[in-house]
Parts: sequence; C-alpha cells; structure tokens
Amino acid sequence: MKTLERRKLARRNFTYYMRVLEDASGTLIGQMLDISTGGFKLESSQPLPVGVTYKLRIDQTAEISSKSYISFSARTTWCQHDMYDPSIYNVGFQLLNMTPSDYDVFVKMFNTYGAQRQAHHKGNSDYIWG
Repeated sequence: MKTLERRKLARRNFTYYMRVLEDASGTLIGQMLDISTGGFKLESSQPLPVGVTYKLRIDQTAEISSKSYISFSARTTWCQHDMYDPSIYNVGFQLLNMTPSDYDVFVKMFNTYGAQRQAHHKGNSDYIWG
C-alpha cells in the first residue's frame, strides 16, 4: 500500500551524529535522522506523545556555528516504532519558534549535514551474478 506524502519541504538524511536535548534539563530526547528547513525526524529510545510542544536544544560544532548550541520550540507531529528495530522510536518534529540567528544555524545544518536522498532503483549492474 502506498502512503501519501504530505510534506511540502524537501527532507534530507542527516549524516552527522547530533543529539537533541530537552533545553531546561539537558535530558537526551534523541538523535537526528533527517532534516528539512521546517522540522526534523529523530530516533528516540522512548515514545514521545504527539502534539506536545518541547523546548529543545541542539549542541553545535565549530564547523557550523560560533554558538555552542541553538534552542527552539518544536512540536511532535508523529511517533512510531522504527521499522528495523522495534525498541527504537522515530519521531517527527515541526519547528515552531526559533530566533532568526538560530534558524540561520539550523539551515546551515540542513545544507552541511543533510544528504540528498537518492532514488533507489537497482539495475543489473547492482547485482553480482556468479
């Protein structure tokens, strides 16, 4: 069964290990899996309720920003078990509130660590025939 894609912004696989933390407590929420300019998907060890707004923080590298972290509000839009590891949850977040300077850093993360998704079409040359 084909699922309907409702996203309007291009997503990219996230190629760098970057933790997403709850801002006030520093509690690990998860690690980024993919990113768009309007949100992101992360991998979490526990399910997160849908429709909840979180105040989050992402620590930064010197390659991306002179700031040590960015902070923002984001809302969970969906949560489901990972298709390959049912002990992990994939969670979608929509950005809600971010300062313009932090958003500039977020877009730089998208451009620097977001890898273009490749269409996956195998041809005969993708297989080893004995």
